[in-house]
Amino acid sequence: MKTKYLIPAAAALVALGFSSTAYASPVCTAQPQSKWMSPEKMKARIAKMGFRTIKVFQVSGSCYEIYAINKDGRRAEVYFNPVTGAVVQNNVD
Repeated sequence: MKTKYLIPAAAALVALGFSSTAYASPVCTAQPQSKWMSPEKMKARIAKMGFRTIKVFQVSGSCYEIYAINKDGRRAEVYFNPVTGAVVQNNVD
């Protein structure tokens, strides 16, 4: 009787595990932080890209991550390679 509930519960836990990996930050670099661009230099580069308002600037895994308003006035969550400054992932609302 108990195994009837165990299998669906285990399947649900596996599904939750897979869905959480979809929200993990991307891998941006394998370089150590000593090779990363300074936050000030990165913020200046981001401003030149047209992001108007940076609400959050943080290290997320191996990336610099921002929550900002882009040049079109839309909210954006963007991950950058902290060594090159290249955009790795751009999520716009």
